[in-house]
Amino acid sequence: MALSTLTSMARRGIYDHIGGGFFRYAVDERWEIPHFEKMLYDNAQLLPLYVDAYLLSGDTLFKRVATETAEWVVREMQSPGGGYFSTLDADSPEGEGVYYVWSKEELKKPLTTQEFNAVEARYGLTGKPNFDGKWHLNVRTEIAALAGRFNCSQDDITRRLERARSRLFDARARRVPPGRDEKILASWNGLMIKAMAHTGRVLGRDDFMLNAERALDHARAHMWHNGRLWATTKDGKPRYAAYLDDYAFLLDATLELLQARWRENEFKFACDLAQVLMEHFEDEQHGGFFFTADDHEKLVHRPKPTTDEALPSGNGVAARALRRLGSLLGDLNMLNASERAVKALQGDVTRYPSACCSLLTAIEEFILPLQVVVLRGDPAAFPTWLARLTRQYAPRQLVFPIPEFANVTGALAQRKNLAEVTAYVCNGQTCQAPIMNIEALESLLKQVTQ
Repeated sequence: MALSTLTSMARRGIYDHIGGGFFRYAVDERWEIPHFEKMLYDNAQLLPLYVDAYLLSGDTLFKRVATETAEWVVREMQSPGGGYFSTLDADSPEGEGVYYVWSKEELKKPLTTQEFNAVEARYGLTGKPNFDGKWHLNVRTEIAALAGRFNCSQDDITRRLERARSRLFDARARRVPPGRDEKILASWNGLMIKAMAHTGRVLGRDDFMLNAERALDHARAHMWHNGRLWATTKDGKPRYAAYLDDYAFLLDATLELLQARWRENEFKFACDLAQVLMEHFEDEQHGGFFFTADDHEKLVHRPKPTTDEALPSGNGVAARALRRLGSLLGDLNMLNASERAVKALQGDVTRYPSACCSLLTAIEEFILPLQVVVLRGDPAAFPTWLARLTRQYAPRQLVFPIPEFANVTGALAQRKNLAEVTAYVCNGQTCQAPIMNIEALESLLKQVTQ
């Protein structure tokens, strides 16, 4: 069901087939015409789903959509300083959606006849146009059917459509673009940093990981002051004391980025974020995390959000992230805070489970213990190991490549390097003997998974 849904979303009009990225929602039951607004947080949550769908299925459609969406983020959503902007508006000066739609004449102009014929058939551009006298692109015909129709190979059709996409992108770029909301929000940036780091790690795209790294560097430089976060910046000016989502999402993002490559300042940042969550947001009496800190301005009600809405629940993300960092470090304070949260909020999960998926994910990692793999050794050898460990979908497996010279604390200090690379594998509280070659590690991980 999930793969079918993701496939339909990628083929219909809520996906930008020329520039990549997803629009906010569809306005019709066929998902043909969207509200032409692109939100950072929507794309941040869809991007890793498409990467994982590719790992699960091997379907290159999912890889292509993930790649095009990540390239859109790099191209249009990152500020010069590194942080991610919030939204692209639906409106351009000519009206809503005008930037994205085409007349047949506009399509023909930059394309060869062969390319236009392929585009016309691929997107079903016959009959009455679907948006105010113009066409908003939706995939109508599969590649295999197009190859048969034009008596050529599927590779030929794919190359023809890709050339056409490139030409149409250049033509569209000459239009007046939609406006952009250039606020930089800590919580939304946390979601996208995680998404870009995950995409780069799984697809082997160093540029995506560097993009995520720049965004996290911006958050640390401009939104972290005297051991606390600001919620937003615009034009370099930070504002508002940060909320639960800001800390939880950035902690979760930092843990994802540390799996791509280890930087000690980011590791310390993750520990600092976790400490603030426990000291200033946790309900120490009943468990769970409040939306505002204990030193925030006094409100009539201090909420403790449990349900997922447009954003995931801060409690669900905080509980999972604290459990993951606590498992890595062997830190009982973090593990206990995470456990108190899921136990305290289980009533809401029981009453309305479909609205509490983030908390369900955190609960799942109590029922099915995390597998934490720590690599110690020569950083130059890590890419080979990481590439082989990210070939399969393993959502409860964490892999941290930590250089032998890194300054680490807690349980990590006991993970010594004994060869070029030494792997330590722990499933919950059960740890295996050190492993010094990748084949033995893959064999062990396969046995444990089965």
